[in-house]
Amino acid sequence: MRMPIIIISAIPENEAVYSDTHMQVLYEDNHIIIVNKEPGEIVQGDKTGDTPLVDIVRQYIKEKYNKPGNVFCGVVHRLDRPVGGVVVFAKTSKALERLNEMFRKGEISKTYLAVTRNMPPKDSDRLEHYITSVERNNKSYASATPVKDGKRSALSYRLLGSTDRYHLLEVNLETGRKHQIRVQLSAIGCPIRGDLKYGDKRSNPDGSISLQAHRVKFVHPVSGKQIDVVAPAPVNDAVWQALQPVILQNDTDEES
Repeated sequence: MRMPIIIISAIPENEAVYSDTHMQVLYEDNHIIIVNKEPGEIVQGDKTGDTPLVDIVRQYIKEKYNKPGNVFCGVVHRLDRPVGGVVVFAKTSKALERLNEMFRKGEISKTYLAVTRNMPPKDSDRLEHYITSVERNNKSYASATPVKDGKRSALSYRLLGSTDRYHLLEVNLETGRKHQIRVQLSAIGCPIRGDLKYGDKRSNPDGSISLQAHRVKFVHPVSGKQIDVVAPAPVNDAVWQALQPVILQNDTDEES
């Protein structure tokens, strides 16, 4: 059995700075590149006109490998703008096609970490709701019973640890709905720290919410090797750093 690859900041930080933009690469080979998205970045272009992460990655590839002309970089999945963590991009069309199919089949495992001010009602649980999204206010709503246009949504969580004021949850999605983790945790009285849209009482200083796409695991779509990549906890956030020992212990337990 092949051992998983655990890679954190595999490429030296100074090799991933292009056009005055910092980007942390967690893993890269000929077919895929995995980066640590900063909260506030957008994965793909939107109406704001801000430079999307996919363009930053494309420029990184172009400059690092001195590639002429257009550079291929395929978006495999997205994260909400205020969320940070692991994002996978495809460097070849073959990888993009196969990764898209793997996501569709649920063959890619993504683990999230969420910080809440309120203790969850149970140390671990599976949540199932019916979620509807409203484009007008860019917000989702969770119902415990079926509703018109509601999509069945499920996740599981477990409490990893606490400080005197905050609680750290590990979250695994069964479905992928808009704002799913945010709205489902809010529905049980645990809005994510900094998430004013879903009921938290104070914003974070940097405009982020304390939700991170922490880990991704999958079989490489071309080589067949096991990929297991972890994003480090945000270094400029005192709450995340206070919870760092719990995070590191949980990562170690997952590896063993």
